[in-house]
Amino acid sequence: MRRTTLLIILCCLFTQWGMAQAPKWLDKTKKAVFSVITYDKDDKILGNGNGFFVTTGGVALSDYSIFKGAQRAVIIDSDGKQLPVVSMMGANSMYDVVKFRVAIDKSCVALPLATTLPAVDEEVLLLPYSTQKERLFKTGNVKELSKAGEEHQYYTLSMVLADNQVSCPVVNKNGEVFAMAQKASGADAGNTCYAVGVSLPMSLEITGLSLGNADLRSIGIRKAFPEAEDQALVYLFMASSGGNPEEYATLLDNFIVQFPNSADGYIRRATNWVHTAKDPSNIEKAAADLKRAAELSKNKDEVYYNSARLMYSYVLLGRSSGKADWTMDKALTEIRMANSINPLPIYKQMEGDILFAMKDYEGAFKAYDEVSRTNMASPAVFFSAAKSKQLAGADVKEVIALMDSCIAYCPKPMNESNAAYLLERAQMYMDTEQYRQALVDYDTYFTALKENVNDVFYYYREQAAFYGKQFQRALNDINKAIELAPNNAGYRLELGVVNLRVGRYDEALEALDKSISMEPTGDAYRLKGIALMQLKKNAEACENFAKAKELGDTLVDELIKKNCQ
Repeated sequence: MRRTTLLIILCCLFTQWGMAQAPKWLDKTKKAVFSVITYDKDDKILGNGNGFFVTTGGVALSDYSIFKGAQRAVIIDSDGKQLPVVSMMGANSMYDVVKFRVAIDKSCVALPLATTLPAVDEEVLLLPYSTQKERLFKTGNVKELSKAGEEHQYYTLSMVLADNQVSCPVVNKNGEVFAMAQKASGADAGNTCYAVGVSLPMSLEITGLSLGNADLRSIGIRKAFPEAEDQALVYLFMASSGGNPEEYATLLDNFIVQFPNSADGYIRRATNWVHTAKDPSNIEKAAADLKRAAELSKNKDEVYYNSARLMYSYVLLGRSSGKADWTMDKALTEIRMANSINPLPIYKQMEGDILFAMKDYEGAFKAYDEVSRTNMASPAVFFSAAKSKQLAGADVKEVIALMDSCIAYCPKPMNESNAAYLLERAQMYMDTEQYRQALVDYDTYFTALKENVNDVFYYYREQAAFYGKQFQRALNDINKAIELAPNNAGYRLELGVVNLRVGRYDEALEALDKSISMEPTGDAYRLKGIALMQLKKNAEACENFAKAKELGDTLVDELIKKNCQ
C-alpha cells in the first residue's frame, strides 16, 4: 500500500513539474522570469506577482492589477538581484496586462517570441519564477483557443495554476513564449487556467496621445516615450498643458536622454527654462540648450527664430536675465539671421513684434505690412500694422483703412474671438467724430457677443449715440448702464447731460442730484445750475455755480459772470 501511494505521488510530481524530463533550454530561459513588487505613494508594498523579459534590452510583461496605483516597482531576478522598473510602456486593464522597461546593466536573458501558435491538445509548459537551482516547470495542454480582441489569441489550458504562478510565461516545446498565465475562477479553477497571448501586451505602445489613456494614468510610474521621435514630440506637447511643471521638466530631460540628437528637445527644454525661470542660472541653461540645438539642427533658421522668440518674451516680461546679451537688440539680430537663411512670414512677424516692443513703430509697420501680403495675412497682422501706424503718428484715415482690412479678414458673422477689433475701430471713429460709423461697430459687437455685454459697453455706445444725435438711443443705453451699475455716479451724471440736451430739465435735476449724493463734483453742480437756469430758478442756479467753483471747476466762471453778477 505504501509503495502504491509513493508511485502515485511520484507520477504527479513528474507530470506537474517535469523535473526528470526538463528540456535543455530550461537552465537559460528560466532566468528570464522574475518576481515583481509594487509600492504605493507611501512607499508601502502594494502588490507582488511575476513577470518575464521579452527583449534583452529589459522590456518585460506582467499583470496590470499589481501595478494599478503603484508609484514605483522593482523586480527580483532569478539570481535574487533587485532592479527598478524605470518606465511603463503600455497597459490594458481589460486583459490585465502591462508592458514596461526594467533598468538593466547591459543585457538580460529574454524569452524568444513564438513564431507559430500551439494547436488544441498540444502540450505546453509554464515556467515559474524561482531563485533555486531546480529545473522546475509545469506541463499541460491547450484545451481551447479563442480571440482576445480582433488580432490576438486567448487560451484555455488544462493546467492547475497556483496563486504564485499568475503572469508566468507559457512556452512551447522549443522554449518560445506564446502566452502569459492568468488564473481561472469558478467551477473550472481546479483543473483549468487561462493565458492571454503575448502578442496583445507586446502590441501595447506609448503614442503621442497616450496621456489620455486611463489605464496608464492609474499608474504613477513614469511613462516611456514613444519610440518614434515625431510621436514623442506630440507626447511632449500634450504634457506641456498638463499643469504639473515638475513632471514636464522631468519629461523634457527624459526626452533628451532618449533622443540626444534631437534639436527639438533642446529647444523645448530651453523654452521651459525661460518660462519657469526663477533665477538667472535658468537663462544660462536655456542659452546652453539653444547652443546645443544649433549644433544639432540642420535648419539653423529655426534655432535663430526660437532664440529670438525666447529673448523677446523674457525681456518683455521685465525679468532680469543675468545675461548681458539677452536683450531686444540681440533678439532682433537673431530673427534677422533666421530671415536671411530662410525668409518666412513667421520670422518677419517676429521681427515686427520685436521692433514694436522697441518702440520702432515705423519699422514694425513695415514688417507687419510685409506679412500682410503673404499667406500669413490675418486679422491680428492687420491689427498690429494699424496700431504701429497709429503710434507712429500716421493719419488716422490710414489707421482706419488698416482696421477695415483687419475686420474684413475676420470670419463672418463676427464672433466673440474677433469682436474686440470692432471696439478698436469704433474708438477710432469716435476720435475722428464719425459717430454714426462708431455706432454701427458697437451694434455689430453687441450682436457678436449675443447681447452679453457690461455697463461699460452701454456707456461707450451711449456716447456714440449722443454725439451722433440719436438721443433716445443714448437715453436707453445710459439707463441700461445704470441698471447694471447703480452705484456709478458718473453714469448718473451722463444721464443728466442727455436729459439736459433733450430739454428734460426735471429729469436732468433728478439724475444730477443722485450723482451729487453719491460723489459731489464740480461738473455735477455746474450742470445742475444749468438745469435750474432753464427752469428760471436763477438764485438756486447761482448757488450751484458757486459750489462748482468751490470744487475747482473752471468752466463755470463764464456762467457766473454772465448770470450771477
